[in-house]
Amino acid sequence: MKLLLVEDDQQNREFLYKAFIEQGYTLDCAEDGQQGLMLATCEHYDAIILDRMLPKLDGLQVLLALRATGKTTPVLILSALDKVDDRVTGLKAGGDDYLTKPFSFSELAIRVENLIKRHTFHAPLSTKISLANLTLDYSNQRVEVNTKTVNLQPKEFKLLRYLLDHQDKLVTRTLLFESVWEYHFDPGTNVIDVHIARLRKKLTEASAQLEIETVRGVGYRLKASES
Repeated sequence: MKLLLVEDDQQNREFLYKAFIEQGYTLDCAEDGQQGLMLATCEHYDAIILDRMLPKLDGLQVLLALRATGKTTPVLILSALDKVDDRVTGLKAGGDDYLTKPFSFSELAIRVENLIKRHTFHAPLSTKISLANLTLDYSNQRVEVNTKTVNLQPKEFKLLRYLLDHQDKLVTRTLLFESVWEYHFDPGTNVIDVHIARLRKKLTEASAQLEIETVRGVGYRLKASES
């Protein structure tokens, strides 16, 4: 997979370059908006990581010019601007995702991976995801534990599917808000905690051999039970 990083901060650029190379990506870097736009329009990339505030051309100008050429390469905007209006502006300009600084590399890497998956999506050969004795079939919105149906509400089903898609991986609360509830900001409610608690209860009652681990202050991880 080939990425383009447009970032004027040399320290951030060098850190992200090394980190993505270690993840197995090929990476081109640009240190200003003009260079970034030239590379983005002339080369093929699986995704672009675009800083919002850049010299010569700012990130929004780069994004608008890129979309005007018809390029549909997925773009993740990085920015220290964290107000809701700033995020909305970035997404309206053609951004596919928006991550505020400071950020963790693990979250950035997951977001980039998800962008690429969505952009290159093809119908899967199977509509089922399994973990331990639980199977989720998203073609008919059905969850079974040992062939017995577990009745879930639509949001509970969507939450479980997202956790299963990322089983054994840490999923942050931010990712859950954006992927399950389609919020690009934290609404300041306990909606995630309530749904996690309900989902845990139903899975326990169905004798599912898995657990939703809480990583305090960060998010959750779905994994098979040790027992």
